[in-house]
Amino acid sequence: MANTKTAVPFSGTKEQEARLLKLIEEHKDQKGALMPVLQGAQEIYGYLPIEVQEIVSKGLGIPLEEIYGVATFYSQFTLNPKGQYKISVCLGTACYVKGSGDIFNKLSEKLGIKSGGCTPDGKFSLDACRCIGACGLAPVMTINDEVYGRLTVDDLDDILSKYGA
Repeated sequence: MANTKTAVPFSGTKEQEARLLKLIEEHKDQKGALMPVLQGAQEIYGYLPIEVQEIVSKGLGIPLEEIYGVATFYSQFTLNPKGQYKISVCLGTACYVKGSGDIFNKLSEKLGIKSGGCTPDGKFSLDACRCIGACGLAPVMTINDEVYGRLTVDDLDDILSKYGA
């Protein structure tokens, strides 16, 4: 199994665990319970760390390896927490041709995280995405719901400073 530890320690609460256990109880006798339970678990925690996968495994009586396999197969699930500010850089064709790869690499370097990662303080997460439909503004990135277009690597410091970086 791949290394499932992240730089951000797991910090689930008893309330979250109680919600997850209730969700498991509601679904455990249903055929195909794993998907709705994992979807609900991700809504509760925001991601599916190994600690949550272990609770699901025990509660549903499904081997941890199977839980991990499903969690890593479907793109809707993430094993890593997302930051307060979710940065997504478009690597679709129009953006990539205009330099979004360089922007992504510079953000990765500046934040000290790779794709799918979250800074240790929980402030920023970084992901690549495919076309977001703003090709006329290429290259484009989003931070939460804010869209930034016609970017250059030199724009990044000013943009990140708005978010306290």
